[in-house]
Amino acid sequence: MGRNAKFVITGDITQIDLPRHQQSGLVQAMHILDGISGISIIHLDNSDVIRHKLVTKIIRAYDSEPSQVLT
Repeated sequence: MGRNAKFVITGDITQIDLPRHQQSGLVQAMHILDGISGISIIHLDNSDVIRHKLVTKIIRAYDSEPSQVLT
C-alpha cells in the first residue's frame, strides 16, 4: 500500500456459507476496523440497487424473511 492509495473491499455477509463454528473473516474485519479514522464501512440495501425492477422485488422479498446471518 503506497501513499494516497485507495482500496475498496466488497462482500455480502448474507452470503456467508461457512460452518456455524467458523467465524467469517469479513464480519471479523468489519468489527475490528470499525471506528478507525480513514476506514469507512458502507452498508448497502435495496434502495441502492439500480437494476431491473424485478431484482428490487426479489431483494425486498428476501428482506421480509427472518434473517439468519452467520457470525
